[in-house]
Amino acid sequence: MPANTTAPPAAKPGKKKGRRARLILIVLVLALVGGVGYGSYWGVSTVRASFPQTTGTIKLKGLSGPVDVKRDANGIPQIYASSDADLFRAQGFVHAQDRFWEMDVRRHMTAGRLSEMFGAGQVDTDAFLRTLGWRRVAQQEYDTKLSAETKQHLQAYADGVNAYLEGRDDEDISVEYAALGFTNDYKPEKWTPVDSVAWLKAMAWDLRGNMQDEIDRSLMTSRLSAKQIKDLYPAYPGSLHTPIVEGGGVDPVSKKWDPQAEPSKRDSDDADGSGDSQDAQNSRNGFAAGSPSDATQGLQSQLSKLSDSLDGIPALLGPNGNGIGSNSWVVSGANTTTGKPLLANDPHLAPQLPSLWYQMGLHCRAVSPTCKYDVAGYTFSGMPGVIIGHNQDIAWGFTNLGADVTDLYLEKLSADSYQSGTRTKPITVRDETIKVAGGESVTIKVRSTEHGPLLSDRSGELEKVGERAPVHSDAPDRAQGYGVALKWTALEPGKSMDAVFKLNRAKDFAGFRAAAKDFEVPSQNLIYADTKGNIGYQAPGRIPVRAKNYDGSVPTPGWDPRSSWKKNPIPFDELPYEYNPKRGYIVTANQSVVDEAKYPYLITKDYGYGSRSQRINDLIESKIKDGGKISTDDMRTMQMDNSSEIAKLLTPLLLKIDVSDPYVREAQKLLETWDYTQEPDSGAAAYFNGVWRNVLKLAFGNKLPKELRVEGECLNVRPADSTVPVDDLNQLVRECGQRDPESAQPDGGDRWFEVVRGMLEQEDNEWWQSSKSRPDSADNPRDRLLARAMEDARWELTAKLGKDVSSWSWGRLHQLTLKNQTLGTEGPGMLQHMLNRGPWNLGGGEATVNATGWNAAGGYEVVWVPSMRMVVNVGDWDKSRWINLAGASGHAYNAHYTDQTELWAKGELLDWAYGEKAVDAATQDTLVLTK
Repeated sequence: MPANTTAPPAAKPGKKKGRRARLILIVLVLALVGGVGYGSYWGVSTVRASFPQTTGTIKLKGLSGPVDVKRDANGIPQIYASSDADLFRAQGFVHAQDRFWEMDVRRHMTAGRLSEMFGAGQVDTDAFLRTLGWRRVAQQEYDTKLSAETKQHLQAYADGVNAYLEGRDDEDISVEYAALGFTNDYKPEKWTPVDSVAWLKAMAWDLRGNMQDEIDRSLMTSRLSAKQIKDLYPAYPGSLHTPIVEGGGVDPVSKKWDPQAEPSKRDSDDADGSGDSQDAQNSRNGFAAGSPSDATQGLQSQLSKLSDSLDGIPALLGPNGNGIGSNSWVVSGANTTTGKPLLANDPHLAPQLPSLWYQMGLHCRAVSPTCKYDVAGYTFSGMPGVIIGHNQDIAWGFTNLGADVTDLYLEKLSADSYQSGTRTKPITVRDETIKVAGGESVTIKVRSTEHGPLLSDRSGELEKVGERAPVHSDAPDRAQGYGVALKWTALEPGKSMDAVFKLNRAKDFAGFRAAAKDFEVPSQNLIYADTKGNIGYQAPGRIPVRAKNYDGSVPTPGWDPRSSWKKNPIPFDELPYEYNPKRGYIVTANQSVVDEAKYPYLITKDYGYGSRSQRINDLIESKIKDGGKISTDDMRTMQMDNSSEIAKLLTPLLLKIDVSDPYVREAQKLLETWDYTQEPDSGAAAYFNGVWRNVLKLAFGNKLPKELRVEGECLNVRPADSTVPVDDLNQLVRECGQRDPESAQPDGGDRWFEVVRGMLEQEDNEWWQSSKSRPDSADNPRDRLLARAMEDARWELTAKLGKDVSSWSWGRLHQLTLKNQTLGTEGPGMLQHMLNRGPWNLGGGEATVNATGWNAAGGYEVVWVPSMRMVVNVGDWDKSRWINLAGASGHAYNAHYTDQTELWAKGELLDWAYGEKAVDAATQDTLVLTK
């Protein structure tokens, strides 16, 4: 095993200098707007000018009748109207009142137009987004796929947004516009229906599946053998972690999923992508793992630059990878204290200000053919309808299914064509002009093959990398090089927007499934409950059927026609679902959907590994055994469960280490009475997680290629393309990490739980070898590495928390800061102070039910969170509970900017009024919109 030796850290390379300079100017303007040093009168009046009117009467052009907007003590609106058009027009108006700055930035991101707002520093990001073409696909969906009714709702919503904008000065919309007005002449444009549709593409991008794993596996080949890479991607632990669907299969006659059928085993001769191992595909593509060659180095450069580009794209939902996911579960009335189903959901996404979600109720005064909606839940500002919630008949929740819906294709390019089999095909080319605030416009060429856009065109180095890219011996001559194209289901027009409205109107499981059929991207796990006592689950989505021997785990040779996806995706009728399973509950938390060996299609090679889902299963079973019942508060308590699976595995071994250093022994003693829960005040949790972080660094992190390690952290290592002996220190080179801390490896998620689980009993496993372990500290490599990790963690936490271990707490390490996602993530501290909030000391952790995620390679800071939590009391809707990460308002100094965060951090929930009487009782402010 190649061992690396620590070198002094290098300074971080400068990034985004143009944007930072612009942000410095913006913060100076905000200081003036906020009255800093110049008196406060102008600042207060300017800030408050954009606060929404929540009482009285406002005329709203286009209404057919009056609309009531009733807000509770937390500013959460419930809208009452007499027609669908009025309902969605009012929704657009209210969203714009509270969140238009967020909406405007978001639509510029999805359209690749951030440079129009923030200047030249965003040109590269815009170029990448234009290459992906989210906005173009959204336009195609609107023009060719969506129903007439959906278009009417989208237009009504857009009319409501534009009615809010009409006649308002910039500073009356949001204080950020007052700042931008001093740096450029930007003016908000009218909202369009396609602006709303495009947001679904951003969702799909952040939930796209295993693309980063595909890149990482290939990058690993510069330093690791095929066996070592396989060690780091173990098989799903099906014997330990139950899949979502525990029975059923595709009926061989009807070709439909039958929950009662015997499972259909996968046939390796079918065109399902399962016929070959990853190693075989690597060999076929020329990815000779561990081979030190120019070709391998060329691939590293190519994929590293692509990975850098991916890091530069705004991740609105969270760092893509194992952490982004969700919990949801539903328990039948036979197992609840209410006698009706209880449904819980908490999506794990990026912490941000304002919160990604916007709570809202959309109520027809009387449900009829002309006014069909009586729904409440969590919405996205900028999009009509409710994404997660309930209507008068059913409730539903989402988690990320994790289907592999992307593949990277190597393309043999010539000047204006690419190779496909024995012939060439013309490259499709279009021009895109990027307007730049304060600068000249930039025109780029976007090239595409049959597989998708050429992402390699967005980097000068990527254009040349094909000169050395590794390929099989029968590959075409590399000449001027290969390109890299992206095949992605979301780049095909679909009907997901139709699905949102169908779901909002569904009255039973058949209607729920009909809506799910249209929810093509992103692929989500959908859970269900209804007032008649039924519970269910559906796996929807446009999931590709791959060619035989291509499983999507590494980049694919585009010149081989056999590598292309089949024409049609997995048929919806053959996708797994459950309806009233005998066990009486359904749990989805990003684990395997089905036993993959017993399903005829490949969904993904890279599910989450099921730690959270199994803990939820175990908690439910512990409550209902011997006839026990689960209450609404039990569901809330489960959402806040902080138990650590890896701690249960590793702590007994840590306690057996004979520690001679008295200071390290003080820390070790913290673990002796620990119950493995990660409460914010737990010193033991702080120390264990410090040890876990250092175990990962010593055993794996220091042995990974620089492209996966944290940016700026440097090591002395053997050159990747040489045979220099590990112990020849004179021949080592200094190599610095290149990955953003939030996405670096090893991240410590439950994939790494499985990696370590598989080697715990192998004391001499090569991964336990570390040059930093002292030979006299233990009898075997495993215990020597654990001893060193315990020592390193003691001194790391001493530096962060102090010498006295009795004062340590996990929450002081594991902090959440909510950052304004446009102007609060970079720039001087004064800007952050004005727009950001926190920190909050949190419990929970990585792969824990209370999933306050952190990246073990990058540090202890919270990088993803339960972005909301809800517990729906089906049928007795007014006894449901909910909470948002932040608040309803996107205005930095509004009372509802972060008014829910303290409750959220404590695991508390707000009452969720749904019925008109309950809503009236909770109402604090009423605004009447009139025609």
